[in-house]
Amino acid sequence: MRPTLEQDLTAAIRTIPDYPKPGILFRDITTLLGNPRAFRRTIDELVHPYAGLKIEKVAGIEARGFILGGAMAHQLSAGFVPIRKKGKLPHETVRIAYSLEYGVDEMEMHRDAIVPGDKVILSDDLIATGGTAEAACRLLQRMGADIVAACFVIDLPDLGGRKKIEALGVEVRTLVEFSGH
Repeated sequence: MRPTLEQDLTAAIRTIPDYPKPGILFRDITTLLGNPRAFRRTIDELVHPYAGLKIEKVAGIEARGFILGGAMAHQLSAGFVPIRKKGKLPHETVRIAYSLEYGVDEMEMHRDAIVPGDKVILSDDLIATGGTAEAACRLLQRMGADIVAACFVIDLPDLGGRKKIEALGVEVRTLVEFSGH
């Protein structure tokens, strides 16, 4: 019997205890990315509901969102927009500040990366507290993007990030869930 999508992907994701600090179970997708079948299945499942919707851009959050987003953009025949930490992009940018557990950070994208009305999908590896993804959605919306969905491989539902994104009127698509953090 073929494993379910969730079983297949969960088996391909490595869990690293006590990283980056004690008590955290880090969900590492590099093992999934290195598994050709699991990686292909992940991208296929993330883009399937949006095939035929004429998605113009996939925006990926640095860094694992670049890998997923690039593959998703290719599959959808869409462009790719990198959303990076402050100071990493060479052209004129727009920026947004967002809260971290111990402070504030900023992310940015090129000012000309989105045309108002572009249908956009946001991508990253996981949704936890939602702070980074919420900021990325707000930045895209500020630029006039029509965010069709925010797609993640992993949801950590106990941390509430999905609700923050949905509160912005953005559909959230995830493929596997892990309890805790």
